[in-house]
Amino acid sequence: KLFEVMRKAGTAPLSNAAAAAAITKQTGVSISPAYLWQLRSGIKRNPTVAHLRAIAEFFGVPASYLIDRDADPAIEAQLNLLQALRDNGVRDLAARASGLTPQALKSLAAIIDHLRELERLPPITSSRADQSD
Repeated sequence: KLFEVMRKAGTAPLSNAAAAAAITKQTGVSISPAYLWQLRSGIKRNPTVAHLRAIAEFFGVPASYLIDRDADPAIEAQLNLLQALRDNGVRDLAARASGLTPQALKSLAAIIDHLRELERLPPITSSRADQSD
């Protein structure tokens, strides 16, 4: 998921070779494209602590995100938001919503929730900002 989400808008996800080179350059921890591929494909299941820390640092997540089977909900929510913002339609909708009153935003959220339900999409959990009244 990190390869898909943590990339510049309008660009393809990093290849294993590009990611390995960038991780090595940014962190000083040498990692090969083959090793990264083995980790991503599940062939290699016991990476070194140094590699975990380097990968986590490169992607801007805590190392625990790469280790724990149950991902931190806050980090997962941030990654999902980043992924959604890559969608031009979502960005355009967010831009149009900018400046609306809190009540108007609440109404817009209710409309979107209803549309998601009609399209049989899973509900989106509210952020803390949505919960304040």
